[in-house]
Amino acid sequence: MAVALTPYLQLPGTAREALELYHSILGGELSTLTYAEGMGAEDDTKDHIMHGSLFVDRGLHVMAADLPPGMQSNGLGTLALSVGEPDAAENTRLERWWTGLSEHSEVLMPLEAAPWGDRFGMLKDRFGVTWMFNTAETASQG
Repeated sequence: MAVALTPYLQLPGTAREALELYHSILGGELSTLTYAEGMGAEDDTKDHIMHGSLFVDRGLHVMAADLPPGMQSNGLGTLALSVGEPDAAENTRLERWWTGLSEHSEVLMPLEAAPWGDRFGMLKDRFGVTWMFNTAETASQG
C-alpha cells in the first residue's frame, strides 16, 4: 500500500460549491455525504457536506467538508500541483486547470516563466484556498 498525503479542506458552508467547481475543472469522480445522510441531522446543517472526496487520478485527491456549527477552521492552507519532469501533455493539463480555476479566483502570481526554469503561478480561489501551479519546462537537476 502506498502512502499518500491528501488535503482536507474545512469550509464554512461552501464545501459542495467548492467540490463541484473543482470537479468541473479537474474532472474525476466526486462523492459526497451530507450531515443528514451520515449523522441523521435534521437541522439547518442537514444538507451541508459532512465528507466529500474528489478523486482525479494518479494520486490527485482532494477532500472537503463543511465545518459544523461552533467549530472554527484551522486554516485552509495551500494546494500545490506540479509536473516534476518535462511532459507536454501533463503541462497542458495543468495549464487547462489553471485557466479554469483562475476564472473564479484572484491571481496572486500569473503562470509564467520562473527563475528556476519552469513556469509557476499562484491563485486564491473564491473559497479562500490558495493553489500553486508549477509546470516543468526543463529536466530536473535532482
